[in-house]
Amino acid sequence: MNKLDLLPRPQVMPKRPSLAAIRDKARTLVLPVVAAAIVIGCWEAVVRIKHIPNTLLPAPSAVAYRLMETLPFLLGHAVPTTIETIVSFLISAALGIFIATLICKSRLIRDALYPNIVMFQLIPKIALAPLFIVWLGIGSTSRITFAVFISFFPVVVATLTGLMSVDRDLLRLCKAVGADESRIYAKVRFPAAVPHVFAGLKIAITFAMIGVIVGEFITAQAGLGYMILFAASQAEMTLIFASIVVLCVVGLILYGLIVLVETLALKRYGG
Repeated sequence: MNKLDLLPRPQVMPKRPSLAAIRDKARTLVLPVVAAAIVIGCWEAVVRIKHIPNTLLPAPSAVAYRLMETLPFLLGHAVPTTIETIVSFLISAALGIFIATLICKSRLIRDALYPNIVMFQLIPKIALAPLFIVWLGIGSTSRITFAVFISFFPVVVATLTGLMSVDRDLLRLCKAVGADESRIYAKVRFPAAVPHVFAGLKIAITFAMIGVIVGEFITAQAGLGYMILFAASQAEMTLIFASIVVLCVVGLILYGLIVLVETLALKRYGG
């Protein structure tokens, strides 16, 4: 046995976060909460001082009371909205990454496809929503397709930016050592593009939810978008705001899941 093996090994103490890092994390959590509390408090005060009726602008306390009354009902309507948003997001993410990869691989495809994608994005999306209903009917298919149509473009642009931002010298080195194109994409381009891809995905999830809500405004008989429109027809302002609160919570949860996956991916690829 080597004598060095008999010596006590130095213990590596876990690195403790510095006081500045803890303060920065606390600041990022506390400041948004404080800002939101100030806005809600001012909103409550203005409504009470000015005696604004609930049919025009309900107080946050009235919205909270209505939310507690209707929470199980609203959660039931949140289910189809959430499912359609997730499906739309997954399709747009896969489609956007696939199109960005094709555009990056072939200059011919880039010149033929990319300008047309940009042109379609310049068209006001809301104006096209009735067309999807005429073509695909009033079911969830039209809502999901419309949501994909408005949410895949940020994924394309962000992913393409990441794939094209790889150092040219590094790509030449990979080719010099005999790496084929698929290996270069798997080991070099996609790991380098991870931050850009998730930047596009975080935009896409918000666009996907917007697309689903717009579709529910037009065709659905269930969902939070349908509830908002129904409450508006009944002048139920507290129910509108309660539905919006649930919608915001769902959106924050979905966005937070993407941020969590992004954190894990960045740790995996050393971002």
